[in-house]
Amino acid sequence: MTKKPASMQQQFKTWLAQQPHEVLVGMLLEVAQRDDRLAQTLLLKSTPAGAQDSLVDDLHRLIDDVTTVTGFVDWRALHSFVDPLDQAVDTLEELLTPEYAAALVELAQYAIEQTEAALENVDDSDGLVGDVLCRLGELHLKACELARPDAESLAHDLFRLETTLPFGVCSFSAYTYRDVLGEVGLRQYRALAQAKWDALRPADAQLGFDHERFKITGIMEDLARASGNVDELIAIKSGNLKNAFNYLEIAEILTQAKRHDEALQWAERGLKAYPERPDNRLRDFLVGIYLQNQRHEEALQLTWIQFEEQPALGAYQKLHGVANQLGLWPEQRARALAWLQEFITREANQTSRYTPKPSEPDMSCRVAIALWESDLEAAWNAIHQGSCQQSLRLSLAQAMESTRAREAIVLYRQMIPDTVNQTNNTAYASAVTWLRKVGQLMAGLDQTAQFGVYVAELRAAFKPKRNFIKLLDGMKL
Repeated sequence: MTKKPASMQQQFKTWLAQQPHEVLVGMLLEVAQRDDRLAQTLLLKSTPAGAQDSLVDDLHRLIDDVTTVTGFVDWRALHSFVDPLDQAVDTLEELLTPEYAAALVELAQYAIEQTEAALENVDDSDGLVGDVLCRLGELHLKACELARPDAESLAHDLFRLETTLPFGVCSFSAYTYRDVLGEVGLRQYRALAQAKWDALRPADAQLGFDHERFKITGIMEDLARASGNVDELIAIKSGNLKNAFNYLEIAEILTQAKRHDEALQWAERGLKAYPERPDNRLRDFLVGIYLQNQRHEEALQLTWIQFEEQPALGAYQKLHGVANQLGLWPEQRARALAWLQEFITREANQTSRYTPKPSEPDMSCRVAIALWESDLEAAWNAIHQGSCQQSLRLSLAQAMESTRAREAIVLYRQMIPDTVNQTNNTAYASAVTWLRKVGQLMAGLDQTAQFGVYVAELRAAFKPKRNFIKLLDGMKL
């Protein structure tokens, strides 16, 4: 609702102050018939002291009303579901007081369960319902912190919510609620989790993803975190070492615990365990440790391996970071660029039954590196040695505009025909944007007449593309 000007607010205030009590009451009741938010506020304000049970019942009905869906709610009708739900949460937030906190614990929990159930019939692609659920989760935690419910009962409720809610948007883990649960609650939560953990069948890689095992494993990990028991957490995680990243997780836990030697051992074990399926995050972790431990050659080698496996700008930047730190960048840069050129040539010369002839060299990586290094000359040379991604060609053209306008014009003019030939309105708009840029650059070179000739050539070449021609007609420099 638009905020009224101060003068209008004063006018309202003066008039309302002159009205009889009955008139004001009637006006509020009339508005409350149309405004659910006002009605909910009046419900809270009008509940007599000692009538908490009645208020809770009313709020239960409110939650039922805003979480009941008929059929499927698609994204077009999402706000008709989310807005009343959001207003209801606003109302519940007003109960975050010592007097109502205990009731709010139960109401927030009920609202979360009902909303999760409704979510199965709602298209929440934009995450709006998820956002409301997060608000409810935060409200439940705050209410628990204020009300301090019985620790054992709370542990039962939290464990049930953590293991049964269909989407699990909110966290009801022992770690999240560790301060509220205390020793007694954590012990009860652990007993419930341990019973489930012990009942799991042995892990079998052939069974595929086991949701129950995944869930209870996460719960056991949270319990270990809540207790601060690093060894227990590692013991749980070491039961699932299906990829190199699992080793990295353990290494990072040990690093946080300042057990650096053990962290290094776990990371190196992960590297050896999956030589065919390495994880560059694990390699990067090891590179950092090697540099700290003055194991420079090993750090550089691991970084080189990544560049050779997947030659790209990101890997080149990693190599730069390590080699520069070691004071070896000039020679390593020359080595990397020479290797990259050999790789590009080798890839282009590869033939097969499906590609019997050598292909045009793909210079995209070399151009990307040159742009990152602000070496326009190297980028210009590379882009003429083979093919290149259009996004890089565009970046080079933009970088050359101020100092090498003629080359920028060449690049833009190379892109325009291919873009128009994509035959869609988005492509046409891009082509016209670049054409406008060409016009500005040519005007700066006193080539306005030549630009007019070029536009006429485009009109003739692409006359059948009427939407493109319309954009040309409306183009202004």
